[in-house]
Amino acid sequence: MLELCKEILIKVSFDKYLFQKELNKSLKWVSNSEDREQLKSWCVRRFGKIYPEVVRLAFAKKTVNQ
Repeated sequence: MLELCKEILIKVSFDKYLFQKELNKSLKWVSNSEDREQLKSWCVRRFGKIYPEVVRLAFAKKTVNQ
């Protein structure tokens, strides 16, 4: 599931709104905390300079809601 989430995020990364929407979906799909941490690390490395606020807020929101 993690790899599928990554593929989708790469494909929608041309649009900030779509990226944000799919990142939030990905966080719902990725169930265990280890995969979630891997996704976070990957997103920060891959998209941290493009959409820093989107990445930061998505993972901050998910941490609070857990």
